[in-house]
Amino acid sequence: MATADKNPHPALRYDVEVGRDGRVELAGPFHPGQRLTVIVIEEPTHEFADLTAAASSTLGFWDNPLDDEDWNEPSPG
Repeated sequence: MATADKNPHPALRYDVEVGRDGRVELAGPFHPGQRLTVIVIEEPTHEFADLTAAASSTLGFWDNPLDDEDWNEPSPG
């Protein structure tokens, strides 16, 4: 049976860029000598580029008077 951790550890996210020497530096609310677990995940450069572009594009596609007529016309009933 799984049990809840009585002292939950908050996750901190840092979006960083690797330096020329391959090093990553970050500053946070840490104390000298404090032990940390660091998990490094490479960020994909273009995995969601198409979704990002679609989400930030204009909504003009949906502003179509012919489509509005079809959707707003009452159903025969």
